[in-house]
Amino acid sequence: MEDLRHLEFFAVNSKEIVEKQVDSYRQQHSYAGTIIGVTALFIPFFLNSFVGTLHVIQFISIVPIVLFIWAILSMLSIFRTNPLDQAYNVKKFGEILTKSYKEVLINEIEANISSYNNNKHITDKGNKSYTTGIRLTTTALLISIVLLFANQFIQIENRPTKVQVMNVKKTTGSNASADSIHVKPAKATKIQPPN
Repeated sequence: MEDLRHLEFFAVNSKEIVEKQVDSYRQQHSYAGTIIGVTALFIPFFLNSFVGTLHVIQFISIVPIVLFIWAILSMLSIFRTNPLDQAYNVKKFGEILTKSYKEVLINEIEANISSYNNNKHITDKGNKSYTTGIRLTTTALLISIVLLFANQFIQIENRPTKVQVMNVKKTTGSNASADSIHVKPAKATKIQPPN
């Protein structure tokens, strides 16, 4: 009997490679969904923090918002791709029943290689969109943090100072060095009973 261990090895390993490719792509989908959710929650809080600030900062805050929206659209494009091929199709099981074990192994290896090559185009496109989305989100987040800090410092400088004016007069008399504060008493108002 012919030794088919090398074919079994390639069949198992090629199947594992396709499974890792599919798992990695699913993980990427999960990360993209998380980033989309966090970004969508961050945008309203970010915009709300610039209410009543300088118009220049409000105008500059448009830049990270545009980058966030671009990142969300880039991440959403990952979800619009075709599903990945996962080696054997159920329809081919009928054809394989009549073949020898060696032919089945060779057929499985060829199916795994074909699946990997077909998936590579989809995964490369998804990786490109994901990387673009991550870069845009990181850039927008850094700009947002700088704007938030700048807004805080500008608000501290522009915060109005409360000043209470008091009328201080020096009194002439026995103790000339003592100061006294003269406060005018409030006028009393008379409350009339209802008729």
